[in-house]
Amino acid sequence: MHAIRLHAFGPAENLAYEEVPDPVPGAGQVRIDVRASGVHLIEARLRRGLPFGPHQPPTLPVTPGSEVAGVVGAVGEGVDPDWLGRRVVAKLRSGGGYAEQAVADVGSLHRLPDHLDDDTAVAMITTGATAQGILAVARISVRDVVLVMSAAGGLGSLFVQAARHAGAVVVGVAGGPAKVDRVRTLGADVAVDYRDGDWPARVREALDGRRVSVVLDGVGGASGRAALELLGSGGRFLMHGWAAGEPTEITSRDLIERGLTATWALARPEMTPPGGQRELETRSLTEAAAGRLIPLITSFPLERAAEAHAALEGRGAEGKVVLTV
Repeated sequence: MHAIRLHAFGPAENLAYEEVPDPVPGAGQVRIDVRASGVHLIEARLRRGLPFGPHQPPTLPVTPGSEVAGVVGAVGEGVDPDWLGRRVVAKLRSGGGYAEQAVADVGSLHRLPDHLDDDTAVAMITTGATAQGILAVARISVRDVVLVMSAAGGLGSLFVQAARHAGAVVVGVAGGPAKVDRVRTLGADVAVDYRDGDWPARVREALDGRRVSVVLDGVGGASGRAALELLGSGGRFLMHGWAAGEPTEITSRDLIERGLTATWALARPEMTPPGGQRELETRSLTEAAAGRLIPLITSFPLERAAEAHAALEGRGAEGKVVLTV
């Protein structure tokens, strides 16, 4: 089979398309004939040899990728042969997703309905599940004015749709005219380009006296700080990343003087429901299957994984980046 291999930390061009031995499923595992594999910004950082939170750079050489969708082509010892030929999506325990075949624990599999395509499933298994957890922390209601940073991104595009479904007023912030237009099609009441230096003023003008009550920030840096300044008294600021390179700067004075709350959403108890990560995955896939949350997807063929990483790092992709086989 073919797979993407990383032999040395560095730029996206270090991702090589190579022929490697077929993987063999062990006890309690299946081999998935991959049709789609998800790509994460975290993987791009690890590719450069840099840690991200609890994630440490891998031992080289390695095949990246933690989520795949496809068809079960072989089963290991102790696995019900009924899985053979089933369309599934799974989160992988030990990587190896950027490949034509991957091994997954049988307990990680979710069966896919016929009408849910592979790209959508792989976009929702982790990114969608994370969105479900963050939304549980945010508790968005019809009374809220929600500002979504990176609103054309994998998480942001789902936040826009979910906030709209909740009846909130939605402000989407994205980079470039095409992405701003896309955010409008997702249902945002206000969509602005963060590349315009006066975008906060444009948000204030569009809201006509209403104040933002919730910010979902995965960007950080100066843009995140500008979003914080738009929060009204008692507002909630939820952080889930810092694509700009630095987290949003927040002081205790910000919180005290304006009655704000600031939360690192990924560490909240709501992110771990009674059913754990699998419950979030199931919720996410159910929302997608019902058509309530439709992920934006930018696809690249497997052999162009380097281009996929470059587009993700350069913010040239909309939504979730997916490799197709």
